[in-house]
Amino acid sequence: MSNELKFVKVTVDGKEIQGVEGMTILAAAKMAGVEIPTLCYLAGISNIGSCRICVVEVEGQDGLAAACNTPVFDGMVIRTRSPRVIAARRENLRTILASHRSECTTCKRSGTCALQKLSNDFNLEEPDFDGPCAFEEWDPNFPLQRDASKCIRCMRCVAECAKVQHCQVWEMSGPAANRGIRVTGNEPIGSAKCALCGQCITHCPTGALTARDDTQKVLDALADPDTITVIQVAPAVRTAWGEQIGLTREQATPGRMAQAMRELGFDYVFDTDFAADLTIMEEASEFIEWVKEGKPRPMFTSCCPGWVRFAKLHYPQFVEQLSTSKSPHQMMGAVVKNTMRAEAEAAGKKVFCLSIMPCVAKKYECDVPQLATEAGRDVDAVITTREFDRMLRMYGIDVAALPEGKFDDPLGLSTGAATIFGRTGGVMEAALRTAANFLTGENPPFTVCDTTAATPDRPWVDKEIEVAGLHLRIAIASGLENTAKLLDALESGQAAYDFVEIMACPGGCVGGGGQPIVFNQEMHAERAKVLNKLDGADTLRYSHENPDIKKLYDEWVGKPLSETAEEWLHTHQKDWDI
Repeated sequence: MSNELKFVKVTVDGKEIQGVEGMTILAAAKMAGVEIPTLCYLAGISNIGSCRICVVEVEGQDGLAAACNTPVFDGMVIRTRSPRVIAARRENLRTILASHRSECTTCKRSGTCALQKLSNDFNLEEPDFDGPCAFEEWDPNFPLQRDASKCIRCMRCVAECAKVQHCQVWEMSGPAANRGIRVTGNEPIGSAKCALCGQCITHCPTGALTARDDTQKVLDALADPDTITVIQVAPAVRTAWGEQIGLTREQATPGRMAQAMRELGFDYVFDTDFAADLTIMEEASEFIEWVKEGKPRPMFTSCCPGWVRFAKLHYPQFVEQLSTSKSPHQMMGAVVKNTMRAEAEAAGKKVFCLSIMPCVAKKYECDVPQLATEAGRDVDAVITTREFDRMLRMYGIDVAALPEGKFDDPLGLSTGAATIFGRTGGVMEAALRTAANFLTGENPPFTVCDTTAATPDRPWVDKEIEVAGLHLRIAIASGLENTAKLLDALESGQAAYDFVEIMACPGGCVGGGGQPIVFNQEMHAERAKVLNKLDGADTLRYSHENPDIKKLYDEWVGKPLSETAEEWLHTHQKDWDI
């Protein structure tokens, strides 16, 4: 009997390798550089496949196969990341957890437990159990979620919300022995005047405060053959998406990020930076008209839904002065849905548009019915940077090994002006770069403001500039306590400006409530440097120079502030549901 090895060709997730007959799928996947999760498997000792966490899809076979004990054969085609595989692994984990006492905060294996890691990687909710902790009722549809059983009463959320974000949503309540955190006045969270900035989430040391998880909507869309899936990503996400998946700043490039989205299975990968350029075209035009028509000043930027909610709930007297330009991701959704609708309907399909955002308030924004266009709801779901990272882990994607990809045309090209949207002062600078060009025909050389200049004694930064004979007073504030102080000064007459940029989160979107959490570290300044570097290196730094923006206007929109632009790209925030 010959002991000669017999080699076979096996394809794993599109990668062809030469394996050895009799080796397992698990071993073949490892040769291909594909990681398959396991739980019960113990190399060289046990491969009974009872946990069913390592299941994969084999072309031509009806059932899923356990990778740890299924031998390969010549010509075998294996898929380890299909929607069916991911759904099966999640359901198998749920079955295991149903009989598992999940009290990870007190378990001696916390942090080294494989089941804990898998449950996190696959983004599973906590199983039902009869524990000693009392649960409070909570609206499951609200973008901000709270689990009182995980609260350690450190009061960080109370301080952050009251002293940094001005909303005072949380309070300490109850007798001394049983004091706990609750919504102020014991109101339902929907009545608490929460801006949905998410800063309480990023400053909570446990899982007591989280964002509503919307990844299941995304998984369902990816699994539906009659759905065209479109993904877009905000400027600030590129500064932080690699932090929780082990990438260095140098590895976490926009190109690798685009390729990672493509690996998840999306049909189209677009860049919200493109829509930021579009926002600037509309907002700069609107500001020029605002000044010419002598409307009440200042005009406020409107791309931050946390700021819009804050204005509507706490300073409604200023809502009429918000720019009517939609936020970039809502503009992108409108463009995608309206330009792709006819083709999709002809093919008997629907378009699903997903936004990856550094923000919790964007989850609220995409649900606002007044933002829908003739095509219907323009953005179907929003997931945070954290949820995006969890999806990458769920799919087992080796992101560091990915090649540099690119965003799809024609909604993937952008400028440096769009990139800086993600940090405080970026929207103002981008808008004035283009407004100055519209007025003078030349690109301005100036940087608008040093946004690091704000101090507790001077909580916003301002500047006076001359553009085409116009003397403009501008101001920039980030963080809602700083915003409140600026608004109070405007209302009292102690300050007067023509154009004001507000971002709800300190430092802007780079410090957003949906970004990766680094305990006791404020990351916005470091992340802002990434955007500034990308802006400085870009060959296009002015939104009006983006050739694809020009093409969109020529073929679909006409010109800024046109009738189509008003339908697709503008809104009236005073009419929004809260």
